[in-house]
Amino acid sequence: MNRLILAGFFLILTACAASVDTDPQSLVDQSIKSHGFDRLTNKSISFKFRKKTYSVARKADGYIYKRVFTDSLGTIVDELKNSSELVRKVNGSTTSLNEKEVKIATEAVNSVLYFFQLPYGLNDAAVNKQYAGEDEISGVKYHLVSVTFKQEGGGTDFQDEYMYWINQSDNTIDYLAYNYIVNEGGVRFRKAINRKTVDGLVFQDYINYKPADKKTPLKELSKLYQENKLIELSRIIAEDISISGIR
Repeated sequence: MNRLILAGFFLILTACAASVDTDPQSLVDQSIKSHGFDRLTNKSISFKFRKKTYSVARKADGYIYKRVFTDSLGTIVDELKNSSELVRKVNGSTTSLNEKEVKIATEAVNSVLYFFQLPYGLNDAAVNKQYAGEDEISGVKYHLVSVTFKQEGGGTDFQDEYMYWINQSDNTIDYLAYNYIVNEGGVRFRKAINRKTVDGLVFQDYINYKPADKKTPLKELSKLYQENKLIELSRIIAEDISISGIR
């Protein structure tokens, strides 16, 4: 009788462990912790990307994104509060933008900071997460998490779909893929490279690929990658990362 009870107890524990391992929220939480991004509050992070300087400052009650660059007008500063309220300054003076200009600048700043802070953004309120099975790339096993977005709070690209490959050993995001519908649509696959730790936070750059067929399902991209059938488009490289505390 005791053996039967112990056996049943073991089966219950095993089942519970399995459910935790495949729960998308749990996987994302573990990944955020592995990247150190569970400790972003009260930190300011800056970096350079393609001749522009970006930064994010997070407090408990919100965050501010910033992009600084120079052009023919002088020094341009785009400040974006909570991903929605954009203010542009040219040579220190606030300037007005039309609706189209605000949209372009907002999307550009949000896009760069979103990928830079992955996997942090996967716990945003507008994110829908689902477990999408397992995969293996170059002998490494991964959990797949599929992400879609609610229309409310999901931004102008809320119809985009994402897929994340979470390493089963260390919970890092080694690959990701997404599709989009703007500009005639397309599909992208990204491989993480140049992983580096700065003050306990793990950042990574990416190689950006596309398949020949822009309607390729996201799950099939890892197979095409291993068969060298993806086309390299660009490299997403963040330089001069610095972190400081804020009050």
